[in-house]
Amino acid sequence: MAWSPTHKEQTREKILQSAARLFTQQGFDNVGINDVMAHAGLTRGAFYAHFHSKSELYAEAIVTAALTAQSTLLAALPERATRSQVVNAYLSDTHRRGDSASCPLAFLTTDISQRDPVIRAAYTKVFRGFLNQLEPNSEAREKALRTAVLMIGGMAIARALDDDGLVSELFSACQAGASR
Repeated sequence: MAWSPTHKEQTREKILQSAARLFTQQGFDNVGINDVMAHAGLTRGAFYAHFHSKSELYAEAIVTAALTAQSTLLAALPERATRSQVVNAYLSDTHRRGDSASCPLAFLTTDISQRDPVIRAAYTKVFRGFLNQLEPNSEAREKALRTAVLMIGGMAIARALDDDGLVSELFSACQAGASR
């Protein structure tokens, strides 16, 4: 029985979704190709029909994770959400837990700095896209940068803390700073 014309693309997307989920939750070093393929319900052999290396997969998974996080976080907001609503959705316990979406900008910050230029370029591309979503107007670029740092940095630090009260204070301070 022949595969459907869309089978290869669907398989690739399944691999990317699994990789995005696993990498944002566990980082590059803690996830192997076998882990990704098992999570996707596929065999290791299928991996090489789509990717040349784990690094190539990681770079593409960063973009996939960002798109997934964006659509998931924004889905719960009104169509014309305010900056404050977007910031509050991003800086939330739901996002911090990564139950449904995990922004690679915050979840992989320290992991990316140790990777090769292709992976760092993918992260940079996602960061630029994040900035453009916050403020497409180039005259307000500095404000977008401040807001991005408060959101991404706040989430990255919140994920490392084990004190929910302190996390709540941190989120409030970041939300207030981003709203200015």
